[in-house]
Amino acid sequence: MELGRKAWWRRGQSTVEFAVVFPLLMVVAVVGVNALLFFGECASFDRVARQTVRTVAASPAYGQSVASSCSQVESLLADAYNKDYLQVSVQASGSWEGYATFVCTLTFSPTLFGLGLKDQVFGVPLPKLHHQVELTVDVYKPGVLL
Repeated sequence: MELGRKAWWRRGQSTVEFAVVFPLLMVVAVVGVNALLFFGECASFDRVARQTVRTVAASPAYGQSVASSCSQVESLLADAYNKDYLQVSVQASGSWEGYATFVCTLTFSPTLFGLGLKDQVFGVPLPKLHHQVELTVDVYKPGVLL
């Protein structure tokens, strides 16, 4: 009879262990999936942001200012990264000696396996992540003398 009693207690022990470990496994899985998703978006954003700035701002149209180039770059990037968990912003600084610096920022909001945005999972906070790409270009305008 004694051996049967021990086996009965052990069956319940694995259920309790699962109940304790499951939230931890979920947190690790959510963090892992979000990290991979963020790194993939960052790799793509690096390439697309630089290419967009080079295309739009390096050879602006006659009368196009750095601010309008900035808003045009931001709108093109927002169209390219039109996802619920991503936000794009672009800032341009200075036009010293014909150069302008564009800073493109990608903001990533954590998601629960694509089922919606979450601030926390089982009490563990998931902060927003930011990635920036900076590129300085010569805003050469053909035929315009400064």
